[in-house]
Amino acid sequence: MIKTRLALLAMTAAFTLPAAAPALAQAVQDAAGFAQSDATDPYLWLEEVEGERAMAWVKEQNDLSLGTLQGDPRYQGLHDQALAILEARDRIPGPGFAMGLEGEAQGISNFWQDATNVRGLWRMTTVDSYLTDQPEWTTIIDVDALSAAEGANWVWRGANCLSPDDRMCLVTLSDGGKDAVTVREFDRSTRTFVEGGFVLPESKGGATWVDENTLLISRDFGEGTLTTSGYPMTVRVWKRGTPMDQAVEVFRGQPTDVSASGFTLRDPDGTLRATLINRGVTFYEGETHVLNADGTTAKLPLPAKSGISGFVGGKVILTLEQDWSVGGRAFKTGDLVAWDLDGLLGRTQAPVELILRPTERQAIEGVSVTRNRVVVALYDNVRGGLLSYAPDGSGGWTATRVALPENVSVNLGSASDQDDRVFASVSGYLTPQSLWLVDAATGAANSVKSLPAKFDATGLEVRQFEATSADGTKIPYFVVGREAMPTDGSNPTLLYGYGGFQSSLLPGYSANVGKLWLERGGVYVIANTRGGGEFGPNWHQSALQENRQRAHEDFQAVAMDLIARGITSPRRLGVMGGSQGGLFMGAILTQRPDLINAAVIQVPLFDMLRFHKLLAGASWIAEYGNPDVPEERAWIAAYSPYQNLAPGRPYPQVFIHTSTKDDRVHPGHARKAAARMQELGYDVLFYENTDGGHAAGANLRETARRLALEYTYLTRRLMD
Repeated sequence: MIKTRLALLAMTAAFTLPAAAPALAQAVQDAAGFAQSDATDPYLWLEEVEGERAMAWVKEQNDLSLGTLQGDPRYQGLHDQALAILEARDRIPGPGFAMGLEGEAQGISNFWQDATNVRGLWRMTTVDSYLTDQPEWTTIIDVDALSAAEGANWVWRGANCLSPDDRMCLVTLSDGGKDAVTVREFDRSTRTFVEGGFVLPESKGGATWVDENTLLISRDFGEGTLTTSGYPMTVRVWKRGTPMDQAVEVFRGQPTDVSASGFTLRDPDGTLRATLINRGVTFYEGETHVLNADGTTAKLPLPAKSGISGFVGGKVILTLEQDWSVGGRAFKTGDLVAWDLDGLLGRTQAPVELILRPTERQAIEGVSVTRNRVVVALYDNVRGGLLSYAPDGSGGWTATRVALPENVSVNLGSASDQDDRVFASVSGYLTPQSLWLVDAATGAANSVKSLPAKFDATGLEVRQFEATSADGTKIPYFVVGREAMPTDGSNPTLLYGYGGFQSSLLPGYSANVGKLWLERGGVYVIANTRGGGEFGPNWHQSALQENRQRAHEDFQAVAMDLIARGITSPRRLGVMGGSQGGLFMGAILTQRPDLINAAVIQVPLFDMLRFHKLLAGASWIAEYGNPDVPEERAWIAAYSPYQNLAPGRPYPQVFIHTSTKDDRVHPGHARKAAARMQELGYDVLFYENTDGGHAAGANLRETARRLALEYTYLTRRLMD
């Protein structure tokens, strides 16, 4: 398998720069044996997240990197510009429909951060007030004040309120940004946490309301209650007034599962229609079980690769990630379908109904339900639009197109369960975000708020090109830069990629990219590689497991195409990506370092032979394969960046950063990558934020520092 993978890499190299292939083969040969097992990995001690030796190493690295980058005279200006954008008060406050306070039928909730409220405010206003230029907000929770009063480092993770009045809420808080959270019962009417109410101590997992005195909870209950991925394996019913450890177990998955959790289906008036349990067998396959009144459960007849996207008019809305035959009808991967709840539960013979079947170059990027409608964000060749669907009474669904701008990105926001209104945001790479209030029943839409431009886009344009990957697949990508940019390879260019988990990179306005990069003469490129969801589930599935290298080749093909078009050159090309995108950066670094002169590697996956042993890594075996299976280990070893780092390669100086509080992607990946590269004699800048979680920013000031560090580094590597 390794030989086959090297042959594919050689084919990729031959596409533009054939001299790279022998060097790549030699690099893999030179790296053979390094960290192929725990016994041969000299840097396992860096996986001790807060170990004394590891943290001393982190401090030493931070001092070096911060001294270098913060010592650059351009750092402070970039920092101040980033912070001004992040703390600006003219941002659009993201709206969430909720029952109003003080008897209001419906209101708008929002979570807000700025220079004064660094940790943020959970607040509310009326719908009418929200639609004005200066809404009058009522603060529900001041997270800064709460943190100060409790001596805590709280990061807001949201609130789940019990319908229909939304008075009682489960507020979720994270210590420093970790995925593990604390859940506490809160009374919106009194603006206080409920004394003696429900409290779930820190754990991965969560809770949902069944009724005002009952929760469905999934969390760490001690030995034998977590999966190998570190997520809850059991779901329990917890009654008010009883100790949490006496919650009754109603479902237990398997240790090899990803997780188990509970949720409910309710009518718009709050009536509970079904209590359901999701068993995540793998990251992409699962089961849905119904919890019966007697405490027993029954598995529902849904395909393993599907998801419930909403509940409207008594019908369960499903997205399909695989072909499915049911009731004599055949449905395709990517379809959006509806099934009457009574039919799903086996009480009637109601058939499954097709709502929408995307074409090969379309993808459903969002689904929301209002009181009577299903609203879909449908993308065609990575350009967004909005459609509203209603049943026609004879088993079919009729579509109404919503009147929104074209050739932009459309993202669905909060939908009302009291009527058919839904918020949608519209933006593009050069088009500041605007917020639209949509009437899903008629298709009418009105722009209710819009942002001013945050950077000077004069003379900039957006173009879409296609690169040809190693197997001939056409890979679209967007280029944002000057209309009259030279084609002599002189443009400082930043290429961004992700390429996994069916996560799409869609056109959107980034004030920070615009101000810190485009306005200063840089070019920004976004690669829509396989592994993402830009063309639906099949686009993602074509780069799973043994085919993961296809996504790496796609990204490298975009880099080569940029060079071939003269948009940039290896001297002026840098790459950036985080998490799975950090794996992308490691792959291009170890496979095609001749193409780049900079790499920003954010909270990365890097040691792919141990990813499944670190934190949530086991949950991603469905994406990458299992390193404990010899055949699958061979696929992974062929590209795992940590094992393929080798001496004598033309690696540029790289900037790697992570967070001590990241309890999703283990910081050991980034630490070991930096240590190994330094051992081999390469120039590495490493920075570890001691707060922030997987998003690497617990608050706005930390985020501003990270951005300034990144763009100072990119300026030094690509613009100087």
